[in-house]
Amino acid sequence: MNESFRTRLKRGDRLIGTVVTLSTPAVAEVLVTAGLDWLFVDLEHSTMGILEAQAIQQTVGEKVACVLRLPLNDEIWIKKALDTGVAGIMLPQVNTREDAMRAVRLSLYPPQGSRSVGAARANGYGTRLQDYVARANTETAVIAQIESIDAVHNVEAILSVDGLDAVLVGPFDLSASMGLIGQVEHADVQAAIDRVRHACQARSIPLGIFTANGRLAKAYAAQGFTLIAASTDTLMLDLAARTLLSEIHA
Repeated sequence: MNESFRTRLKRGDRLIGTVVTLSTPAVAEVLVTAGLDWLFVDLEHSTMGILEAQAIQQTVGEKVACVLRLPLNDEIWIKKALDTGVAGIMLPQVNTREDAMRAVRLSLYPPQGSRSVGAARANGYGTRLQDYVARANTETAVIAQIESIDAVHNVEAILSVDGLDAVLVGPFDLSASMGLIGQVEHADVQAAIDRVRHACQARSIPLGIFTANGRLAKAYAAQGFTLIAASTDTLMLDLAARTLLSEIHA
Protein backbone atom coordinates (compact mmCIF):
# COMPACT_ATOMS: atom_id res chain seq x y z
CA MET A 1 0.00 0.00 0.00
CA ASN A 2 1.54 3.27 -1.14
CA GLU A 3 -0.63 5.52 1.03
CA SER A 4 -1.78 4.89 4.55
CA PHE A 5 -5.37 3.85 5.17
CA ARG A 6 -5.82 6.93 7.36
CA THR A 7 -4.69 9.21 4.52
CA ARG A 8 -7.18 7.67 2.11
CA LEU A 9 -9.92 7.68 4.74
CA LYS A 10 -9.52 11.36 5.62
CA ARG A 11 -9.28 12.33 1.96
CA GLY A 12 -12.70 10.82 1.41
CA ASP A 13 -11.72 7.95 -0.88
CA ARG A 14 -14.44 5.34 -1.26
CA LEU A 15 -13.20 2.33 0.69
CA ILE A 16 -15.10 -0.93 0.29
CA GLY A 17 -14.45 -3.71 2.78
CA THR A 18 -16.16 -6.57 4.53
CA VAL A 19 -16.42 -7.97 8.04
CA VAL A 20 -14.09 -10.82 8.95
CA THR A 21 -15.34 -13.08 11.73
CA LEU A 22 -13.54 -16.32 10.88
CA SER A 23 -10.13 -16.51 12.50
CA THR A 24 -8.35 -18.52 9.80
CA PRO A 25 -5.92 -16.19 7.96
CA ALA A 26 -6.62 -18.05 4.71
CA VAL A 27 -10.17 -16.66 4.72
CA ALA A 28 -8.83 -13.12 4.85
CA GLU A 29 -6.30 -13.99 2.16
CA VAL A 30 -9.06 -15.19 -0.17
CA LEU A 31 -11.11 -12.04 0.46
CA VAL A 32 -8.14 -9.80 -0.32
CA THR A 33 -7.76 -11.36 -3.78
CA ALA A 34 -11.22 -10.01 -4.64
CA GLY A 35 -9.87 -6.45 -4.51
CA LEU A 36 -11.28 -5.11 -1.24
CA ASP A 37 -9.84 -1.87 0.14
CA TRP A 38 -9.97 -2.89 3.80
CA LEU A 39 -10.97 -5.61 6.22
CA PHE A 40 -13.18 -5.02 9.28
CA VAL A 41 -11.67 -7.64 11.62
CA ASP A 42 -14.28 -8.25 14.29
CA LEU A 43 -13.21 -8.93 17.86
CA GLU A 44 -16.60 -8.03 19.32
CA HIS A 45 -19.06 -10.50 17.80
CA SER A 46 -16.71 -13.32 16.85
CA THR A 47 -14.76 -15.90 18.82
CA MET A 48 -11.53 -14.40 17.50
CA GLY A 49 -8.85 -13.29 19.94
CA ILE A 50 -5.99 -10.84 19.61
CA LEU A 51 -3.55 -13.57 18.55
CA GLU A 52 -5.75 -14.61 15.62
CA ALA A 53 -6.30 -10.98 14.67
CA GLN A 54 -2.55 -10.43 14.60
CA ALA A 55 -2.13 -13.52 12.39
CA ILE A 56 -4.59 -12.01 9.90
CA GLN A 57 -2.63 -8.74 9.97
CA GLN A 58 0.62 -10.63 9.42
CA THR A 59 -0.89 -12.48 6.46
CA VAL A 60 -2.64 -9.67 4.55
CA GLY A 61 -1.70 -6.39 6.25
CA GLU A 62 0.86 -5.47 3.60
CA LYS A 63 -1.77 -5.83 0.87
CA VAL A 64 -4.90 -4.34 2.41
CA ALA A 65 -5.72 -2.29 5.48
CA CYS A 66 -6.93 -4.21 8.53
CA VAL A 67 -9.10 -2.37 11.05
CA LEU A 68 -9.80 -4.14 14.34
CA ARG A 69 -13.24 -3.64 15.87
CA LEU A 70 -12.68 -4.04 19.60
CA PRO A 71 -15.11 -5.51 22.10
CA LEU A 72 -14.68 -2.57 24.48
CA ASN A 73 -13.55 1.04 24.55
CA ASP A 74 -10.87 -0.10 26.96
CA GLU A 75 -7.21 0.76 27.56
CA ILE A 76 -5.95 -2.83 27.51
CA TRP A 77 -7.85 -3.74 24.35
CA ILE A 78 -6.78 -0.55 22.58
CA LYS A 79 -3.08 -0.96 23.23
CA LYS A 80 -3.13 -4.70 22.43
CA ALA A 81 -4.90 -4.01 19.14
CA LEU A 82 -2.63 -1.16 18.09
CA ASP A 83 0.46 -3.14 19.05
CA THR A 84 -0.36 -5.69 16.34
CA GLY A 85 0.40 -3.02 13.73
CA VAL A 86 -3.07 -2.65 12.24
CA ALA A 87 -4.07 0.33 10.13
CA GLY A 88 -6.72 1.39 12.60
CA ILE A 89 -9.14 0.49 15.34
CA MET A 90 -12.90 0.79 15.66
CA LEU A 91 -14.52 1.36 19.04
CA PRO A 92 -18.06 0.05 19.63
CA GLN A 93 -20.89 1.87 21.39
CA VAL A 94 -19.40 5.36 21.38
CA ASN A 95 -22.44 7.09 22.83
CA THR A 96 -21.06 10.33 24.27
CA ARG A 97 -18.35 12.91 23.76
CA GLU A 98 -16.57 11.43 26.78
CA ASP A 99 -16.55 8.00 25.12
CA ALA A 100 -14.96 9.50 22.01
CA MET A 101 -12.40 11.46 24.02
CA ARG A 102 -11.39 8.29 25.85
CA ALA A 103 -10.94 6.38 22.61
CA VAL A 104 -8.72 9.07 21.09
CA ARG A 105 -6.67 9.64 24.24
CA LEU A 106 -5.89 5.95 24.67
CA SER A 107 -5.01 5.54 20.98
CA LEU A 108 -2.42 8.31 20.69
CA TYR A 109 1.06 8.55 22.14
CA PRO A 110 1.95 11.58 24.31
CA PRO A 111 1.66 14.48 24.14
CA GLN A 112 -1.58 14.10 22.15
CA GLY A 113 -2.73 11.11 24.21
CA SER A 114 -1.71 8.60 26.83
CA ARG A 115 -1.03 5.40 24.87
CA SER A 116 1.58 3.33 26.67
CA VAL A 117 4.79 2.20 25.01
CA GLY A 118 5.86 -1.42 24.79
CA ALA A 119 7.84 -3.73 22.52
CA ALA A 120 5.40 -5.30 20.08
CA ARG A 121 4.91 -6.26 16.45
CA ALA A 122 3.95 -2.71 15.42
CA ASN A 123 7.41 -1.41 16.31
CA GLY A 124 9.42 -4.42 15.19
CA TYR A 125 9.25 -5.92 18.68
CA GLY A 126 11.19 -2.95 19.95
CA THR A 127 13.80 -2.78 17.18
CA ARG A 128 12.11 0.19 15.41
CA LEU A 129 10.52 1.80 18.43
CA GLN A 130 11.47 5.42 17.81
CA ASP A 131 10.52 5.29 14.14
CA TYR A 132 7.12 3.82 14.94
CA VAL A 133 6.36 6.21 17.79
CA ALA A 134 7.25 9.16 15.56
CA ARG A 135 4.67 8.25 12.93
CA ALA A 136 1.99 6.23 14.73
CA ASN A 137 -0.21 9.19 15.67
CA THR A 138 -0.42 10.36 12.06
CA GLU A 139 -0.82 6.93 10.44
CA THR A 140 -3.26 5.09 12.72
CA ALA A 141 -6.99 5.62 12.22
CA VAL A 142 -9.37 5.93 15.16
CA ILE A 143 -12.98 5.19 14.22
CA ALA A 144 -16.03 5.43 16.47
CA GLN A 145 -19.15 3.36 15.98
CA ILE A 146 -22.46 5.18 16.19
CA GLU A 147 -24.87 2.37 16.94
CA SER A 148 -27.49 3.59 19.41
CA ILE A 149 -30.12 6.28 19.43
CA ASP A 150 -28.28 7.91 22.34
CA ALA A 151 -25.21 8.24 20.11
CA VAL A 152 -27.35 9.76 17.38
CA HIS A 153 -28.68 12.35 19.82
CA ASN A 154 -25.09 13.14 20.86
CA VAL A 155 -23.53 12.94 17.41
CA GLU A 156 -22.57 16.61 17.14
CA ALA A 157 -20.74 16.45 20.48
CA ILE A 158 -19.02 13.19 19.50
CA LEU A 159 -17.83 14.69 16.22
CA SER A 160 -16.34 17.69 18.04
CA VAL A 161 -13.57 15.51 19.50
CA ASP A 162 -10.18 16.25 17.93
CA GLY A 163 -8.38 13.13 16.75
CA LEU A 164 -11.48 11.17 15.80
CA ASP A 165 -10.89 10.20 12.17
CA ALA A 166 -14.27 8.78 11.17
CA VAL A 167 -17.48 7.26 12.42
CA LEU A 168 -19.18 4.09 11.25
CA VAL A 169 -22.89 3.55 11.72
CA GLY A 170 -24.01 0.18 13.05
CA PRO A 171 -27.59 0.05 11.73
CA PHE A 172 -28.60 -3.22 13.37
CA ASP A 173 -27.74 -2.18 16.93
CA LEU A 174 -29.17 1.24 16.15
CA SER A 175 -32.46 -0.31 15.06
CA ALA A 176 -32.51 -2.44 18.21
CA SER A 177 -32.01 0.61 20.42
CA MET A 178 -35.06 2.15 18.75
CA GLY A 179 -37.28 -0.87 19.36
CA LEU A 180 -37.07 -1.84 15.67
CA ILE A 181 -34.54 -4.66 15.83
CA GLY A 182 -33.30 -5.67 12.41
CA GLN A 183 -35.57 -3.19 10.58
CA VAL A 184 -32.68 -1.18 9.20
CA GLU A 185 -34.71 0.19 6.28
CA HIS A 186 -37.52 1.45 8.53
CA ALA A 187 -38.17 5.17 8.01
CA ASP A 188 -37.30 6.04 11.62
CA VAL A 189 -33.99 4.18 11.48
CA GLN A 190 -33.17 5.80 8.16
CA ALA A 191 -33.98 9.21 9.64
CA ALA A 192 -31.54 8.55 12.50
CA ILE A 193 -28.85 7.50 10.01
CA ASP A 194 -29.54 10.64 7.99
CA ARG A 195 -28.97 12.78 11.07
CA VAL A 196 -25.53 11.21 11.49
CA ARG A 197 -24.82 11.64 7.79
CA HIS A 198 -25.72 15.32 7.78
CA ALA A 199 -23.67 15.97 10.93
CA CYS A 200 -20.60 14.28 9.45
CA GLN A 201 -20.94 16.03 6.10
CA ALA A 202 -21.28 19.40 7.84
CA ARG A 203 -17.92 18.80 9.56
CA SER A 204 -16.28 16.98 6.62
CA ILE A 205 -15.75 13.90 8.78
CA PRO A 206 -15.58 10.59 6.91
CA LEU A 207 -18.67 8.47 7.38
CA GLY A 208 -19.02 4.72 7.21
CA ILE A 209 -21.69 2.08 7.59
CA PHE A 210 -22.19 -1.67 7.71
CA THR A 211 -24.57 -3.16 5.16
CA ALA A 212 -25.69 -6.75 4.80
CA ASN A 213 -25.72 -6.66 1.01
CA GLY A 214 -24.37 -4.92 -2.06
CA ARG A 215 -27.65 -3.18 -2.90
CA LEU A 216 -27.61 -1.17 0.33
CA ALA A 217 -23.88 -0.59 0.08
CA LYS A 218 -24.34 1.00 -3.35
CA ALA A 219 -27.23 3.14 -2.09
CA TYR A 220 -25.25 4.44 0.88
CA ALA A 221 -22.21 5.12 -1.31
CA ALA A 222 -24.45 7.30 -3.49
CA GLN A 223 -25.39 9.27 -0.35
CA GLY A 224 -21.77 10.05 0.46
CA PHE A 225 -20.79 7.20 2.77
CA THR A 226 -17.16 6.43 2.00
CA LEU A 227 -16.15 3.74 4.53
CA ILE A 228 -18.38 0.79 3.72
CA ALA A 229 -18.32 -2.65 5.29
CA ALA A 230 -20.45 -4.74 2.94
CA SER A 231 -21.61 -8.10 4.22
CA THR A 232 -19.50 -10.57 6.23
CA ASP A 233 -17.29 -13.52 5.43
CA THR A 234 -19.93 -15.98 6.67
CA LEU A 235 -22.81 -14.33 4.80
CA MET A 236 -20.81 -14.41 1.57
CA LEU A 237 -19.91 -18.06 2.09
CA ASP A 238 -23.56 -18.90 2.68
CA LEU A 239 -24.66 -16.96 -0.41
CA ALA A 240 -22.05 -18.65 -2.58
CA ALA A 241 -23.09 -22.10 -1.36
CA ARG A 242 -26.79 -21.40 -1.93
CA THR A 243 -26.10 -19.96 -5.39
CA LEU A 244 -24.05 -23.02 -6.33
CA LEU A 245 -26.76 -25.41 -5.18
CA SER A 246 -29.49 -23.46 -6.96
CA GLU A 247 -27.49 -23.69 -10.19
CA ILE A 248 -27.02 -27.42 -9.75
CA HIS A 249 -30.65 -28.11 -8.93
CA ALA A 250 -32.15 -25.75 -11.50
